[in-house]
Amino acid sequence: MPSSLNVPNLLSLSRIFLAPLVVFLLTVRIDLDIPYLVNLGLNITYGDIFAGVVFIIAALTDTADGYIARKKGIVTNFGKFIDPLSDKVLVVAALISLVELGRLPAWMVVVIVSRDFVVSGLRMVAAVEGVVIAASWAGKAKTVVQIVAISMMIFNVPLAFPAMWLALLLTVWSGAVYLANGWELIVDTD
Repeated sequence: MPSSLNVPNLLSLSRIFLAPLVVFLLTVRIDLDIPYLVNLGLNITYGDIFAGVVFIIAALTDTADGYIARKKGIVTNFGKFIDPLSDKVLVVAALISLVELGRLPAWMVVVIVSRDFVVSGLRMVAAVEGVVIAASWAGKAKTVVQIVAISMMIFNVPLAFPAMWLALLLTVWSGAVYLANGWELIVDTD
């Protein structure tokens, strides 16, 4: 049986530890504008750049941990638990920071977090019934678009808000797909 403290699980744990660093770098402002970027019309600070780089590195660990776990055959129950949890911690930490900075409306974050609660609840019910609900391609697309949109918002680049709208739409749509596919699990049909 593989150890719980293997490379994929350590990569997942790193996301949990990097999330507060993203929050710190975004919210404890390093308000030194970068002259070259300001001249280009980009309102970005060193804090934004550092936070964005840390966020992207943390997000890339999600791809790395899954790849290593499958390639080496070291899938553990701890990994099944910590991987999705660390993803949510990283994303929610960044989203809440963006709300605090006034770059993102709180209602969007509530919709995104609510979808995650609904899908997690559905997975818990399914697990009790002995059913595994694997990640769908819609859920994976949602994750990729969310990471890109959040990165764009952290870097405060043009078109970040439309990208966040796309992420929101994919979030709602993928949640609806999960619910539709698992509806029989949550509705008693006696």
